[in-house]
Amino acid sequence: MAEPSLSCVEVRWVANPFRGDKFEAAWSGAAEAALDYGASSYALFRSKEDPLTFTQLAFFESKLDWERYWFSEEISAARAEATGLFQVPVVPIWHRVVAMRSRTTEPVEG
Repeated sequence: MAEPSLSCVEVRWVANPFRGDKFEAAWSGAAEAALDYGASSYALFRSKEDPLTFTQLAFFESKLDWERYWFSEEISAARAEATGLFQVPVVPIWHRVVAMRSRTTEPVEG
């Protein structure tokens, strides 16, 4: 049996015009909820060049854990609540983590 390998799921979000701040407020908690479904870490980035563009990353060892998160009642409801704040389609992209290291585990906000 193959060892589980760490994968990164990337979700690119594009907020609708004049909705970037509202999307950020609405989705920050939903992005963090990935930790409750087995993610080892997550990040939500907002582009400084295009403040309507967001990138969500979540690191999972199992695609099933990701699906439990993405299709959960909690996250489905969060997406429904945020309807109108972002453009569709929203397509998660899977990456195999080749190398990754961090010097800190402290949360970063800002």
